[in-house]
Amino acid sequence: MADPNIPVDGEDTEVLDEGGKSILMGIIAQLGKSTDLHRVTLPTFVLEPRSMLERITDFMSHPELIVKANQIQDPEERFVAVTRYFLSGWHIKPKGVKKPYNPILGEQFRAQWSFDDGTEAFYIAEQVSHHPPISVYYYASPENNISVLGDLLPKSKFLGNSAATLMQGEIKVSFTNRPGEDYIITMPNVYARGILFGTMLMELGDVATVKCAKLDLVCNLDFKVKGFFSGSYNGLAGKIKRESTNETLYEISGKWSDEIILKKGTKKEVLFDAKAAKINPKIIAPEDQQEPNESRRLWSKLTAALKVNNQDLATAEKSKVEDAQRADTRERDERGLPHVPRYFESDGKGNFDIKLKNISSDPQEAKKQIINFLYNTPPPV
Repeated sequence: MADPNIPVDGEDTEVLDEGGKSILMGIIAQLGKSTDLHRVTLPTFVLEPRSMLERITDFMSHPELIVKANQIQDPEERFVAVTRYFLSGWHIKPKGVKKPYNPILGEQFRAQWSFDDGTEAFYIAEQVSHHPPISVYYYASPENNISVLGDLLPKSKFLGNSAATLMQGEIKVSFTNRPGEDYIITMPNVYARGILFGTMLMELGDVATVKCAKLDLVCNLDFKVKGFFSGSYNGLAGKIKRESTNETLYEISGKWSDEIILKKGTKKEVLFDAKAAKINPKIIAPEDQQEPNESRRLWSKLTAALKVNNQDLATAEKSKVEDAQRADTRERDERGLPHVPRYFESDGKGNFDIKLKNISSDPQEAKKQIINFLYNTPPPV
C-alpha cells in the first residue's frame, strides 16, 4: 500500500496559471544567472508538502531490495542488487516541479518500517547546518544486518529557463555481517525545467556512482536529460565494471521512472520496474505525539494550507517557522553558543557520523540500542 503522503509517478508536467507565472517572473527578474537559490524566498505554490528530511525516505520505499541484496552470496550479483536498490527511489516524485521544505536547523524526522517476516527498520534524519544546508540521516535494520548513513548538501542555481539542485554528499550502505563491504553512492543532480516558458517538469541529470572498494566494483550511471530536439525524458545508461581492470561486466539502460534493463553479454533482464513496484509505507508517530521540531508537526500548518491551496495562509505559516528559527539563531549567537546536533557529530572536516557507538553484534540487542537512541536521546543543552 502506498503512503498517501508520497506522490508517486504519474503525469510529470505542470502548467502555471498567469498569477503564479507573474510571481515567479518577478523573482527571476531580480536574479542573475548562476545565482545561489538557497537564500531566495520562493512562493509557496512551488512547494511540495513535506520536508526534505522526509523526502529522503523515498530511497527506503522498497526496503525488501536491500534486504534481499544482503542475502545474495555472489559478490557481483550482490553489487547489482545494491545498485537496483539505489535506482528504486527516484520514480517517487510530485507532479511538475515542486520543492520540499528547506529544513530548519535542528529539525528532525523519525520513522520506522515493519516487514513481512517480523523484522523492522528505523530512520532518523536531522538538519545539522543551515548555512550551508546539511541534512544527515541514518537508516538501520539490525535484524537484517543493514546500515545506511548519508548526508545531503543541496546547492541550487538559477540557470535561465531552468534551476539546478546540485546534490552534493554521499550515501554509505553497509552490511554489518560483511565487515569492510561498504558501498559509497553519489547522486545525480536535479533540474527544474520550463520556469520562464513551456511546461514545468523535473529531470535528473549528470553522473551518479555506486562503488565498493572491497569488491573492486564500480557502477557509473548517466542520468540523461532530454535534448532540445531529440531524446526522451528520464533516460538512464550505465555500466558496472571491475575497477582494477576496467572490464565491463553489466550494462544498464531504460528509464528511471519506468523500466530499467540489465544486460550481461547477450542476456537481458528487468533490473527494476517502477510501474509494478510496491511501496512499503513508513510508520510515523501521530503529530500530537511528535516533538515540536519533528518535520510533520513543525510544518503541519503550512502543509494544511497547501493542501487546500490557501497560498496566503501558507506563506504566513511558513514565515512563522522561519522567523522563529532566526530568533533562535540570534539568541544563540548573542550567547556565543554553537548549534550542537542531537543525533550526529562532526569530525571537524565536514564529515558526520551517528553518535550511537558500540552497537551490539547481536541483532536483538542492537535493535534495543537503536530504539533507545532514537526515542530517548535528550536534546543538547
